[in-house]
Amino acid sequence: MVLFLIQVIRIAASVFSWLVIIGIVLSYFVSPYNTIRRTIDNIISPLLNPIRKVVPSFGGFDFSPMVLIILIQVVESLLIALLNFLR
Repeated sequence: MVLFLIQVIRIAASVFSWLVIIGIVLSYFVSPYNTIRRTIDNIISPLLNPIRKVVPSFGGFDFSPMVLIILIQVVESLLIALLNFLR
């Protein structure tokens, strides 16, 4: 059961990380009114908005997606370590 939960955590972290990357790429090439872009934005914006309040953009570059991906990896590692500890 623990190995199953670890796999679910890894897959979820990977999916969220890819959604952030896809959202970044789409923001450069696709209209904000596109259905796919809006759907991805609706998923990742609630996670990015608190980070954007803390991490300012530098020279027009938004570093909050990079911070979010790092946070996703940290949470993934902590949850997996906790599950391995409880095993």
